[in-house]
Amino acid sequence: MLIFYSLRALQYLLCFTRVLILCTQQMAKAFRYSAILLCVVLVLLISGSEQLQSSQGETLLRIQRLLNYPSSLSSWNSSIDFCNSEPNASVTVACYEKSITQLHIVGNKGTPLLPGNFSIDSFVTTVVGLPTLKVLTLVSLGLWGPLPGKIARLSSLEILNMSSNFLYDAIPQELSSLSGLQSLGLDDNMFAGKVPNWIGSLQVLSVLSLRKNMLNGSLPDSLSTLENLRVLALAHNYFKGEVPDLSSLTNLQVLDLEDNAFGPQFPQLGNKLVSLVLSRNKFRDGLPAEVTSYYQLQRLDLSNNTFVGPFPQSLLSLPSVTYLNIADNKFTGMLFENQSCSADLEFVDLSSNLMTGHMPNCLLQDSKKKALYAGNCLATGDQDQHPISICRNEALAVGILPQQKKRKPSKAIIAISVIGGIVGGIALVGLIFLAVRKVKSGKTIQKSTIRLIAENASTGYPTKLLSDARYISQTMKLGALGLPAYRTFSLEELEEATNNFDTSAFMGEGSQGQIYRGRLKDGSFVVIRCLKMKRSHGTHNFMHHIELISKLRHRHLVSALGHGFEYYLDDSSVSRIFLVFEYVPNGTLRSWISGGHARQKIHWTHRIAAAIGVAKGIQFLHTGIVPGVYSNNLKITDVLLDQNLVAKISSYNLPLLAENRGMVGHGASSGASKDLSLSARINQDEKVDVYDFGLILLEILLGRSLTSGNDVDVLQDQLQASITRDDAARRSMVDPAVRRVCSYQSLKTMMEICVRCLLKNPADRPSIEDILWNLQFAAQVQDPWRGDSQSSEGSPVAATHQPQLHITIH
Repeated sequence: MLIFYSLRALQYLLCFTRVLILCTQQMAKAFRYSAILLCVVLVLLISGSEQLQSSQGETLLRIQRLLNYPSSLSSWNSSIDFCNSEPNASVTVACYEKSITQLHIVGNKGTPLLPGNFSIDSFVTTVVGLPTLKVLTLVSLGLWGPLPGKIARLSSLEILNMSSNFLYDAIPQELSSLSGLQSLGLDDNMFAGKVPNWIGSLQVLSVLSLRKNMLNGSLPDSLSTLENLRVLALAHNYFKGEVPDLSSLTNLQVLDLEDNAFGPQFPQLGNKLVSLVLSRNKFRDGLPAEVTSYYQLQRLDLSNNTFVGPFPQSLLSLPSVTYLNIADNKFTGMLFENQSCSADLEFVDLSSNLMTGHMPNCLLQDSKKKALYAGNCLATGDQDQHPISICRNEALAVGILPQQKKRKPSKAIIAISVIGGIVGGIALVGLIFLAVRKVKSGKTIQKSTIRLIAENASTGYPTKLLSDARYISQTMKLGALGLPAYRTFSLEELEEATNNFDTSAFMGEGSQGQIYRGRLKDGSFVVIRCLKMKRSHGTHNFMHHIELISKLRHRHLVSALGHGFEYYLDDSSVSRIFLVFEYVPNGTLRSWISGGHARQKIHWTHRIAAAIGVAKGIQFLHTGIVPGVYSNNLKITDVLLDQNLVAKISSYNLPLLAENRGMVGHGASSGASKDLSLSARINQDEKVDVYDFGLILLEILLGRSLTSGNDVDVLQDQLQASITRDDAARRSMVDPAVRRVCSYQSLKTMMEICVRCLLKNPADRPSIEDILWNLQFAAQVQDPWRGDSQSSEGSPVAATHQPQLHITIH
């Protein structure tokens, strides 16, 4: 560019010289008017080209004068070539085709106000004399006064930064006309009023930074229309209320809302955030499950709020996180020593919460990581900790908010907990029905003790279980997709959903409460279980189970959507718990296999897929949460199919009422000892579920219900014998509806894994990982040419058939 301007100047000089010579010659020969006129016109044309540069130069010198000759502009004078001056950190002038397109002036930090005779209006009037400006930076110059709307006359502006001055009053509406504005920075001024709704008209805006002003009120919904927004910085203002739904801002990477009064609910955001700062606000809800899917997140600061509910420990292992601060909240939950951490994590502050357990070794043993955790109830002595009873009592206190009950004059009034932590897995669609059931034999299965994940929990068969929370996080990422965040429900919501718990919504009643079907305001159907609590039940017991329930969200489980509490007025103890689950409308797996209607029977590949789904659900119960859930006494009637025939386990071992009732069944070994080690008990309890899965697989193969334990023993022997015989013998054992369409190797593999699951000795049964591998192999080797999209009778499977929802009641 410098060479270009030098050549142009040389050309003008040569042209001007030639004109003077020509004029002299013409006037020497004859003083003709035409010659004189030619000279005047040509000279004026050439001098006019220089006048454009001179005009913009004079504008810059006037700006210098109005700014009271700051030291950063000391090099400016009438002889300087502004377009070719050397840029520096304080001053830059950039030109294109003799026009100034960029002007950067940055004063010293803490520059005081300009003198009293300074006029912001005159200053802006001067600045707009540079109409081709695309970038304007005027930082720390002592500018004061209301920002005049005439600055919008710079219609080509793409970047405007007037931070660290003393500008006040409202942000001028005229800025809305700057359709090409990409970055607006007005930090550290004294702007007041609300963020205007017209901000949504700046459709190409990618940076909006309004930190350290006096802005107030709620944010406009039009912010959610700024699809190109990457940075939204509103820290240190006086904003309040809910943050607008920003989930549509898929490019948003930086959100800084520090030191305002936003709340109470966590904002709805996209998952590409790199920095999220919500500290010093009034958030008091639980964290949504989506937070643990912010895989690009590097900085997370939630400190100095009143967040409640379980702390999602998988935040520690987010792949990019370097800074994590949740200090001064009411987070609950148990920390574990074997929790894994991101390799890039440098700073963690867990101070002043309500957490128990042990600090993760990955934070204590790595000198590169700084960890603060005082003011909890952790089992550690090097930082001040409270007694565990304080954390339990305070967690209950913040979790139950009393409110006047309107309809019933009874002594119970309703309160809805805000403890509902959303650790909930990041996993797909599922429904929990808490249950304690009897097995067919009448014997009882020993319920599992609290499980600390151990490697190689099963013996005798290969297993790929990982004992750290990184594996748990990865497992849970498979769930909760498409589900709303786990939350608390008000009594009014539940009454409206069930028409005040009308009998038409009643679905059944069992030992753990009544079940209702409801419809929420958004039109979605839910199942509501009402559990009555006795005064003798300790609050810490069901609080632990509520926390566990919020984590059980997986594609092959029926997921909990939230909960609410009702409590006794006289002593504030909980009287009823409402658990809200997703609604699965397509009937049980049994109704699709042995329901008695041939056209409703699902074909072979769907049966394998259902078996894989159940196995994955069991695997998640065992390894996807801490503690794991074992001895679930699964039945084929506990497996529901959704509209896409995806299998979901609807009931398993989560006792929420009285003490766990010991149960023993076919799956349990007769000589179970109370003296077994923890890992041995976990291994034994895992094999109980494997046996129950074998019963489900047996019914999938046979296409009919099992009548008794003796029937199972006989059928197992017949299966074992047919495996060693020819293909015809094997096919004679299976459901006639599918025997012609299953391939040789697929059928044989399914029969073999079924027999192994039903072995008498638990130690001989396969691990759930071994089962999954074999089932997936059976699906892969199914001959494509036999593609059983139709039943053996030639009728398509009635995938649109929707029998009544089956609910297992205990």
